[in-house]
Amino acid sequence: MTAPAYKSYEQSLKEFENIAAAVAPISIEELQARIEKLQSLMLAAGVKAVYLDTSTSLTYFTGMTLGASERMHGAIIPSSGTPIYISPAFEEPKTQTLIKIAGEIAVWEEHEDPAAIVADLICGLDAKGSALAFDPATPFLFSSPITAAIGARLTVIGAKELIAECRQIKSATEIAIIQTAMTASLRVHKAVWEGLYEGVSTTEITDFIQAAHIKLGMRHVFAAAQFGEATAYPHGVPYAQTLKKGDMVLIDLGAHIHRYCSDITRTYVFGEATERQRELWNLEKKAHRAAFAAAQIGVRCEDVDAAARKVLTDAGYGPDYQVPGLPHRTGHGLGMELHEDPFIVRGNKTELKPGMVFSDEPMLCVYGECGVRLEDIIYMSETGPVFFTEPSPSIDKPFG
Repeated sequence: MTAPAYKSYEQSLKEFENIAAAVAPISIEELQARIEKLQSLMLAAGVKAVYLDTSTSLTYFTGMTLGASERMHGAIIPSSGTPIYISPAFEEPKTQTLIKIAGEIAVWEEHEDPAAIVADLICGLDAKGSALAFDPATPFLFSSPITAAIGARLTVIGAKELIAECRQIKSATEIAIIQTAMTASLRVHKAVWEGLYEGVSTTEITDFIQAAHIKLGMRHVFAAAQFGEATAYPHGVPYAQTLKKGDMVLIDLGAHIHRYCSDITRTYVFGEATERQRELWNLEKKAHRAAFAAAQIGVRCEDVDAAARKVLTDAGYGPDYQVPGLPHRTGHGLGMELHEDPFIVRGNKTELKPGMVFSDEPMLCVYGECGVRLEDIIYMSETGPVFFTEPSPSIDKPFG
C-alpha cells in the first residue's frame, strides 16, 4: 500500500473553511409545495388531518424545528387549508418566530389537557376526511391520549406511508444540499486517512471528525472509528482502540447541512494489506458494485439487496444474514434523517423512482477477524443510479 504523506489532524483542521453558508436552504415555495402534495395524498386516502410531532417531518413540511419535550408541541396539517401549530401558551412568542408557513397557533395552558384540545380541534376542522393520521415519530405519551379523546369521532391511523411518499422523492434542491454535505464529508474522510499514524486512538480520530465537520459549517451527527478485529462488528465495540501496522481501518461518519445528512464509510489497511485482507476487500467491492448495477428505475428495493447478497453467497459467505457474511440490509434511505425510506432490504417491494436517495453498503463481516464496509450514497436520476461520491477504487488507493 502506498501510504499517504503524513499530515497532522491539527494541520488539516486549519485548512478547512466553512462551506455550508454558501448552500441555499429549502425555499418557502418548496415547503408550500410539500404541504400541497401531502394534502392531495390525504384527500385520496380519506385522511382529515395529519398530526406532526417535534420530528424531522415537522421541519420537512413546515420548516419549523422544535426540540422534543414532555409538553405537546407540533402542528396539524388539515386535508385543506393552512397548518395549525400546537404550542404551550408560554411558548407562543417563540413559536411565532419559528413559523415559515402561515397558519394559526392553538395554545394550551399548563393546567389544561392538550390532548383534548387537539382532539376537539381536529374533529372540528372544516376539511374532508374521516381519519386522523399520526406522524410515526409521535411519542405514545401524546398519541395515546389524543386517540382516547378522539373516541369514535374519527378513525386513527399511522401517517408513515403518506409521509414517506413525500419525503423519499428528493427535489433538485435537496439533491444539491446532500451533494454538498457528501462532498464535504468525503474531504474529512481523506484527511483522516492522511493523518493516520501508529498509536493514534479511535477517540482522537472521532474527535477530529467532529471538529472538522464543525469547521466546515456542518452540524456533526456521528463518527465511528474501528481498528483491526473491531472492524468486524457493524456498529463497532464499546471501547477505544489504538492503531498498529497491518490493522484494517473502518471509518464511518455523517453530518448535515440544512438538516440534510451525509453518510460515508471507508475501509482500508494501515500499512501493507495481506492477501486475505485484499480478498475480503475486493469481494466487498464486488457486492457494492452489484447493488449499484441492480439499482435501476422500476427495480424493487429488495432486488437490489438480493444482487449484493448473491455476490457474497456465491463466494461461500452467509447464506442470508449468517456470519461470516452480510448480517444486515444492504442499504437505507437518506435525507433529513440518516435512516429513512426507502430501505434496501428483503421484503421491501417499493420500486425505485427518480429522486430516491439511499445507501449502498453490503458489509462483509468476519467476526473475530475483520470486516469491510464500503458505503456510498446513491441518488436515482431519470436514467438510473448516480453516486454522490466517487467509490474507493482499491484497498491501496482508497481515495483514488
